[in-house]
Parts: sequence; structure tokens; C-alpha cells
Amino acid sequence: MHFIEVILPLSLPKTFTYSVSEAEYNYIKIGMRVAVPFGKSKIYTGLVLDLHQIPPTLYEAKEIHQILDEKPIINEFQIQHWQWIASYYMCNLGDVFRGAMPSAFILESETIISQKKDFNVNESDLSDDEFLIFEALQHQSSLKVQDISAILNKKNIFPIVQKLLNKNVLSLQEEMQDEYKPKLIRYIRLHEDYTSDESLISLLDSLNGAKQKELLLHYFQLNAQERKPISVKQLTEIAQSTSVTIKALIDKNIFEEYYIQEDRVNFDKNKTDNNLVLSEAQQKTFVEIKESFLSRDVSLLHGVTSSGKTEIYTKLIEEYIAQGEQVLYLLPEIALTTQLVSRLTAHFGNQVAVFHSKYSNNERVEVWNQVLENSEKAKIVIGARSSLFLPFSNLGLIIIDEEHEQTFKQQDPAPRYHARDAAIVLANLQKAKVLLGSATPSIETYFNAQSGKFGMISISERFGKAPLPEVELVDLKENYFKKRMKGHFSLTLIEAITEALSLGEQIILFQNRRGFSPVLECMTCGHIPQCTSCNVSLTYHKFKNQLRCHYCGYSIAKPTNCHACSSVDISAKGFGTEQIELELAELFPTKNIKRMDQDTTRGKYSFEKLIDSFKNREIDILVGTQMLAKGLDFDNVSLVGIMNADTMLYHPDFRAFERSFQMMTQVSGRAGRSDKRGKVIIQTYNVNHNVIQQVTHNDYVGMYNEQLYERQIYKYPPYFRLIKLTLKHKDFDKLKEGSMWLYQVMQQHLQLPVLGPEEPGINRIRNEYIRTIMVKIPQNVSIPNTKKTIQKILNSFDVIPQYRTIKVTANVDFY
Repeated sequence: MHFIEVILPLSLPKTFTYSVSEAEYNYIKIGMRVAVPFGKSKIYTGLVLDLHQIPPTLYEAKEIHQILDEKPIINEFQIQHWQWIASYYMCNLGDVFRGAMPSAFILESETIISQKKDFNVNESDLSDDEFLIFEALQHQSSLKVQDISAILNKKNIFPIVQKLLNKNVLSLQEEMQDEYKPKLIRYIRLHEDYTSDESLISLLDSLNGAKQKELLLHYFQLNAQERKPISVKQLTEIAQSTSVTIKALIDKNIFEEYYIQEDRVNFDKNKTDNNLVLSEAQQKTFVEIKESFLSRDVSLLHGVTSSGKTEIYTKLIEEYIAQGEQVLYLLPEIALTTQLVSRLTAHFGNQVAVFHSKYSNNERVEVWNQVLENSEKAKIVIGARSSLFLPFSNLGLIIIDEEHEQTFKQQDPAPRYHARDAAIVLANLQKAKVLLGSATPSIETYFNAQSGKFGMISISERFGKAPLPEVELVDLKENYFKKRMKGHFSLTLIEAITEALSLGEQIILFQNRRGFSPVLECMTCGHIPQCTSCNVSLTYHKFKNQLRCHYCGYSIAKPTNCHACSSVDISAKGFGTEQIELELAELFPTKNIKRMDQDTTRGKYSFEKLIDSFKNREIDILVGTQMLAKGLDFDNVSLVGIMNADTMLYHPDFRAFERSFQMMTQVSGRAGRSDKRGKVIIQTYNVNHNVIQQVTHNDYVGMYNEQLYERQIYKYPPYFRLIKLTLKHKDFDKLKEGSMWLYQVMQQHLQLPVLGPEEPGINRIRNEYIRTIMVKIPQNVSIPNTKKTIQKILNSFDVIPQYRTIKVTANVDFY
């Protein structure tokens, strides 16, 4: 008897055993994919975790369906890393498997519906919908579920299919389909009969059509110039011909066609042989990093904005690649990869690969395979947090740029991992080094550097000795009182924008809220339109003339009168990026104004288009949300305006002040990145607030010490670890009762601070009520044991019949 242990891409806490033949047992290796039956009829892609000869005791092992790979597609390092993520972040191995692999690798069977051949159907017994399906099957042999859905124009088609199954009209089969298709480019070459000069001359004489003759001459010309394969596309473009002419020549056996597999993403053309020379301060920092790596595996590079950290990273990457090692460069935001890719591909050419969710499934599979084969095309991988799961086998260095960013933490679905912490564990498995870079490090990282756990290198001068921007505070309270405001702009900010525009300089305006305004209020009765599924007001989007929920996507057309009292006196309260954009268009009608937020960057290349046109100075003013706050580099930006600093400060979150400082400092850092000193104008109702004063004086250490003192008193990181349990259910009373039971049991079994059960500010999302419980674990308490206890309590909670329907998710180190 031979068995394999398989992980399924389902949120299940254990692996499953399947039986294999002796030949399969000898062929299969750990890390290969196999198609396996699961449940009554479904087939899933499983990943082989182990091979053994011990039969399962609780069930009879099923046979596998088929082996999907010729060689393993993940390695031992990954399996170890996945197991660590599953245990540390309290999720299932199946969750990690589904989250880690490109979805093209995780094939699921599709139900194929066909007609039973040996059964005579009485058409009069069929209803209208049933007859439509039956009729469609007369014209084609089988249908998929979505085909039937389209025929009937209904979402739920299963009751109708079930009736036809009961009437013995249909049969169902499960079929696996491979989603990945390699990109094949069509090339042509001259038939071997025409290799001699005489045969070519007679060929040209024999051709009657002018188009065919012209195309052939263009082919000879291209062949003489390039001496490399000629694609059909290239030839038709140069000859200004059509594929019909080419087909005619292929039919006459003059041309032969053939296909070559090509990568979908290629950076060869980007490479410009530029020799990188570091400044004195950069060279000193570079040497310090290398020295730090001799004694420590993880180091923090704390450099002010625009200190030229990217050039230092590039120099480091050069050294690791020269030793034949792989480098992973993690970024918090897809918008940042756009700029960095153009900078690194100019230096390294096609040794750079990019991996993030805006890439198509096929493109991601290609990068995965390149990394797996340790190919020259993927020596450097730039990507968002998901690129951490790529199958590196020879990793030398991980760079985590803007390491303080909260987007490195995955919130939903599981695994809820933090890419920075998971990357440090991965580097430890592969004996690689980690460099964390930031102008405003997170308090935990800075604390680790101060306590000697991480190495620390500081760079305090900007590249080219450019001065830090001058920060000016504008008191909104006073300006509104003195009527020195135009819309949401103070006269100070308008004057500064006018001056910058007159000098041909560019401006960035920051407002961390998209849409036109967050609230639409009836001035007669005070009614505010709410989302039907979430306890949150609908945001008004003027460009689409609709109210939208930013949590579930529900939208309605903008009402002309109040839904409660029918009054037409409706007013927009608060402001977002759309409103700023419209106000700017009135103030500066001749200037090109664009905004950068989630609404304008939905397309695959939307980031590139926006960033390129801003870099090429086609856009005068760019309005945006926190996407703008991250390490983008524009040398012509002289002014940055923060429209309202208070919206960030007053959040019910222990990190609110730290985040506000980071956000404002990062946005400010976009100004004055060349010779001229930049300017930052911060509009606020509270100019004397500690955080705003710390931003003004660029006092990171002051902010750090103040926050550390408060964190120690109130038991927060870095002194305590946090685990947040979120409970969700559609029934408010059942959730209240269940969360209270869980809280009381946890208080009895954990001798630790347990807070809750708390209703969050937005206590209902997608028709589910929410309660949260927070566990605080001090440094001297064993975290693994605490997690085991919590998991046992959750398992017992799941066994209670009335609470089984309550969804509970654990978020470890939530940010």
C-alpha cells in the first residue's frame, strides 16, 4: 500500500491521505500537484506534502485522479515557510496554499452538463426553462454552468438543472481545465526549396501578384538587416500588408510558418548601460550596511526622504547578483513598482521580474517558473506582499522598502500575515540578509534596532545635499473666522500654488479620502443616506452622480430629494479628492489637474499612465490619497499641500498618531527633491498638536519616545503582542451572546488582559454584525502556548450548536 499526504486549497485544518500505485509512488515528489477527488463529486488540485505507507484510520483513502506536474513546483523552503505562517498567524495550511499560489495553478473541476443519449424525452413534460436547456443541448454536445445561466438569464439555475436530472434528461461530469497557456508568437521563414540564388530569381519571376512580390522583397530586406527570426506581425507592419497575403505565400509553399514561445513581460529594451556612482554619504552608508550584515541578519536603514536609498539598494543588488544569488525587493503599493521597475530595468535589463495582482494569471505563472528554475530572467523580483511566496531556492537578500507601511499586512482573506515579519522568517530559512528601509520606521522596528536585535544605519542628508522642505502650518479655525478661505483652500495655499505654477513647477495635494464628500445630509430633517448592508453613510461620487458604499460596493443614484421627508435641501458634508479636483478646476481653469485614487487607478496600466505623464510634466497639479505618500520620486515638485491633517489624527486606533506622523512626513518628502528647497503647507484646526509640531520639525525621535511611553502604560506593541478575534453573524442577539461566552471562557483560561467584546465603530458590514475581542500578550509569556490555548477555546466554541454559525477569525499582530 502506498499513500501520499495532500494539502487542499480549502480552509481545512488538516491534510488528507490518498492512495497511489507503486509506479506513481516512485514518480511523485514532494511539492508536485495532483488532481484528487474530494467530497461527492468535486475534483481539486492538491499539493503533495509527504509520501508514506501508513493507511488512514478514520476513512478509506481514495485514489488520486491524475498527476499534474513533471517536477515539483514548490520547494522545501516554501513548505517550511507555509507551515510557520499557518501556525504563527493561526490559520489553516490550505488557506496559505490558496493565498500563495497563482490561481492558474489551483485548478478546480468544472461541471459539464450533457444530455443522456439513451433516453427519450417527452417535450410536453418540460417547463419553458427546462425546454430551453434541452433545446440548447440539441445544438451542442455539452454546456457549462455559466452557459445555462446566460441562456436562462438567471443566476440560480441549479433548481432547474436538478429537476432535469430527476427527469433523467441530463448527466453531469466533472472536468479539469488548465488555465495557463504559454504565449506563442507566429514566425515565418523561406521554404528550404528557395535557398539558392537561381531558385529565388525564378520565384520572383513566377509571382504575378504585386502585393506578394512586395512582401517577399520586404522579407529579404528584413532578413539581411536583422539576421534573426522574423515574426508575421513585424513583416505585415513593415510591408503594410495583411495576413491574407502571407497565408497565400504559405499555401504556395514559399513561406513556412512556425511558433516560438515567448515571455509575456520582457525588459530587454529598457536596459541602458549606466554606471552607478554613489555620493559620499551614500557610499559611507553602503559600507556600513555591509559591515552590519557581518554581525546581524536584519538591518534597518533609517534615511530621510530623498536621501537616495534606491541607489544604495541598487548597488547592494549588484553585489548579490554577481554572487549568483536571488534578490527580493518588496514594496507596499503597486503604484511604487511602476517607478522602481523603470529605474531597475534601466540598470539590470531583463534580470528583473515583477509580481503583483495587476499582472495577469499567465504573466504570474511565467514569473513563478522563472524563479523556480533560478533563471537569469528573475534574479531580482520586485513585487507587493504576495511575491514573498515565490519558490526562491537561492535567496541572498530581501529589501523591504517603506517597511512601516500598513499595506504589508494582509487583512482578508486568511492567511493574515505581515509581509515584513514573514520575510524575515523566510530569509532566516534561506540564510539570507534583510534590509528594512524607511524615513519613518514603524515603532516596533525602531525599538528592535535600538535594543540591538536589528542592525541600524542612519543617513541624515538628502541626495545632492538638497535641503529638507520648509513646513508652514495654516490654522483653518482662524482662516475661516477671518474669511481667508476659498472653498477648502486657504489664501496662503492658493498663493503658494499660484507662485509654483508661474515658475513652471508641479504641485501635489493630499487628501486621504476619495469621492466628492463622505456624507450627504438633509438640512430639513437631518437624514443621511445609509448603506442597506453596512452601518455606514454612503459616499457621494459626483463624476458618476451616485452614492457608494466603500465597504460592500452598494450604490444608488444621487437623490434629488430627501428619502425621509422629501425636502430638496440636501447638502454635502466633508470633502474628498473629487471635490478638491473640481475646486482646483475653478481656481486654475487653464491648468491640467488629475487625481490619483482607487477610482482612477483600476486598470492594469493606469498607474504607469498617471505617473509617466506627471513625470513628463504634462500634469500641473496631482490630487491624491495615501498612494501619493509612498516613495515616489518627482524632481519638479516644489509644493505639497495637506488639505486637512486632522482627519488622520483622530482615529480610534492606538497607531493613529504614529500613522499620521508617517503619512505627513512621507507626503512632505515628495517636495523639493532637486536643488531648490521645497515647501509643505499643512492645513489644520490644531496647529499646536504634538504630532503636527513633530512633523514640522522632522522630529522622528521625539514622536518615537512619546509613543513608546504611552504604549508601555497602555500595554501595546512593542511591549505586548496583540491577537484580535473578530466574530460575525447576521443575528445581533446571537452574536452578542456568543461573543460574551467566548470572552468569559478566555478570561478564565488566560491569565492575560482580555478586552471586549467590543462593537467596532462600523458594527455591520455586508449584513453581518461584528464584535471584537482583543488579547494582549506580554513579552515574558510564551506566545505559542497562548495561541494553543486560544485555539482550543475556539474549537470548543465551534462545537456548541447554537454558536456554530458564528464566524470567528483570528488576526495575530493586527496592524
